[in-house]
Amino acid sequence: MLETAGKSLDPADWTAFRKQAHKMLDDMLDYTESLNSRDVWQPMPDDIQAHLRESLTEKTFEDAHTDFMQNILPYAVGNAHPRFMGWVHGGGTPVGMVAEMLAAGLNANLGGRNQAPVEIERQVMRWVRDLFSFPETASGLFVTGTSMANLIGCLCAKTKVLGVKTRQMGLQHSPELSAYTSTAAHVSVTQALDISGIGTHALRKIPVNSNYEIDVTALEQAIISDKQAGKTPFLVVATIGTVDVGAIDDLQKIAALCRHENIWFHIDGAFGALAMLAPELAPRLAGIELADSIAFDFHKWGQVPYDAGFVLVRDGNIHQKTFASPAAYLQRQERGLSANSPWACDLGLDLSRGFRALKTWFTLSVYGNEKLGQVIAHTCELAQYLKSKIEASLELELLAPVALNIVCFRYRCDDTNRVNTEIVIALQESGIAAPSSTTLNGQVAIRAAIVNHRTTENDIDILITATLSCGRKLI
Repeated sequence: MLETAGKSLDPADWTAFRKQAHKMLDDMLDYTESLNSRDVWQPMPDDIQAHLRESLTEKTFEDAHTDFMQNILPYAVGNAHPRFMGWVHGGGTPVGMVAEMLAAGLNANLGGRNQAPVEIERQVMRWVRDLFSFPETASGLFVTGTSMANLIGCLCAKTKVLGVKTRQMGLQHSPELSAYTSTAAHVSVTQALDISGIGTHALRKIPVNSNYEIDVTALEQAIISDKQAGKTPFLVVATIGTVDVGAIDDLQKIAALCRHENIWFHIDGAFGALAMLAPELAPRLAGIELADSIAFDFHKWGQVPYDAGFVLVRDGNIHQKTFASPAAYLQRQERGLSANSPWACDLGLDLSRGFRALKTWFTLSVYGNEKLGQVIAHTCELAQYLKSKIEASLELELLAPVALNIVCFRYRCDDTNRVNTEIVIALQESGIAAPSSTTLNGQVAIRAAIVNHRTTENDIDILITATLSCGRKLI
């Protein structure tokens, strides 16, 4: 069907191709519609794993689709399922899925140039800018995820403190820099210091309080100590929704401290920043509007299909100075395809960039801020429901405060760490539910991150019942 007379890769028989393409779309819609009747996750059998490691062999379009349905789709991580609670992964939507197909069909490169897809990304940036009450001079960019967005925030902070010359001269003649985040921060903050060339030795990991929030007094003392030692504090990274328990750092106090000390204030809001869409949660993020940069993911609480990370920078001029690299083949004009400057490649590391903005634009346009905010608030309500179930059970124990949508608990027994580790694995392998595990103060916790818009109280009840059953069997 795909053989052609010339060199083109287009189908020779468009009618047959359309039929197969429609079948593929129907299969994915059927899959999404029937998620509740499927296992959350299942391990790959040895023969399937061996098949997926075979050398390349050509096959027909239809055979490739059959291979996908039989050997790939059943063995995905399962985050579209309502009882996937292992990590903070969004569930996606049919709207986002079809929008992704449109973007793939258009095959636009959003590195720059004069084209409508670039304007769509800028439009989403303006929506984001307004959501976080940033000024009109702010700039933003779609990236793979918050890990990349945290790196961009770090590099912008470096440019502010050292100037543009550091892009040519490096750090060899620069003052010794220091950065700060909490011990509960995501590993990508450490990676940002590494990849930026500043080095992980410059990162001070500040202890957290009983709510797993950064200790602002300890942060202030660390800054003072570094200044007295001749170092130059240049970056503080606060977190909205810490990895383990979903805690929110005190943004207002951190913002005030950063203003006083003239330090770049970056927020890792990977999933938590979009709590701004929920009126009942937004007040808890007071101070987010004071940040110098914010990193977050639409593919988590925003339910946009992977990947769709975003970085927003208050000072668009610093943002552009950090990345713009003029080249002859990127020369700009007032008219034609080379107009419409600045381009996205002036604001980030990538020149080749997919149309991530379209699936986000569709999601925001079709569902709206209010509906998405309701979904976000509901996941937090479900977390409180799970908390109440845990507290009502003599066999279960809550291990951390429930700040947003993450609940950490354990099954009570003598050998708690071993048993709770086994409970998590048993739940995953059963296909009934898929939480993850973490360690809090030396104690292994069952970690339920409720992110999916499809999750209901019934799914929480199923998780509790299965956890108790597994625990009783193991002891």
